Amino acid sequence: MLDKNIKPTADSQDPVFALGRQLTIEYYECGANVLLSKDTVENALLKAANDSGATIISSSFHKFVPQGVSGVVIIAESHFTIHAWPEHDYAAVDIFTCGDKINLDVAIQSMQESFGSGRVLISSDQNRGIIAHSPGSKTNSATVKDRNTLPISWKMAYDKKEPWGVLTSVDIYDCGADIIRDAHMIEKFVTDLCERIAVKRLGDCRVVHLGTDEKMEGFSMTQQIETSLISGHFANATNTAYLDIFSSKFYEPREVAEFAMSFFKGNHYKMQIALRQ
Repeated sequence: MLDKNIKPTADSQDPVFALGRQLTIEYYECGANVLLSKDTVENALLKAANDSGATIISSSFHKFVPQGVSGVVIIAESHFTIHAWPEHDYAAVDIFTCGDKINLDVAIQSMQESFGSGRVLISSDQNRGIIAHSPGSKTNSATVKDRNTLPISWKMAYDKKEPWGVLTSVDIYDCGADIIRDAHMIEKFVTDLCERIAVKRLGDCRVVHLGTDEKMEGFSMTQQIETSLISGHFANATNTAYLDIFSSKFYEPREVAEFAMSFFKGNHYKMQIALRQ
């Protein structure tokens, strides 16, 4: 899959070699809970480094609140780094090596197995620090222009696309059982959320108990807002909250998700975001 670093060749007019090699790898469709644990993520990178033949020096990992993990494994040959988004079952990995003895294929495969990833993409594979090998040889100097980059915030994406509205679907797991079974608390959540994202409520929050099916039993909620609708269902069987926030006025999806998880005292959340044209 992966060629080794560029090496000098006798027939090259300008033989060069690279000081380092950098790969960025995208792990999608990871196991539902595997990215929630700092220790699990750290062990996955340590195992990949060890399996690939790297010489491990140290590691440092941090778990964010309410969720997410970042970390680095320092190796004699450079580093493995990661940032994990459990809400999207996604992890971004960077491998940098200044040696050619590390088996990068093995490292990639090892992490795929540890994360239970259903889809892996090598998004870049770069030689870093290309050095002229023969006397008088020069490397080209260039400025990168017109880089085709994507927005890295939903506000940037919203401003670029100018959609009609934003839809955020948030699933919150292991909620406080007493909270999701309390209609008044659900109404308070809606009131607090509307104040937080500065949208006007139209009419009362409607909270109805559905109890004909054990799987579905729990409260359902709807709230008309000036810019569209907030709705949700609260499943008693699993203590899970399923929320949808649709608004023609922009709000920060992650802020909504993290507020909702805090309010309902959930353990972790998943989210999907759509800009509706």
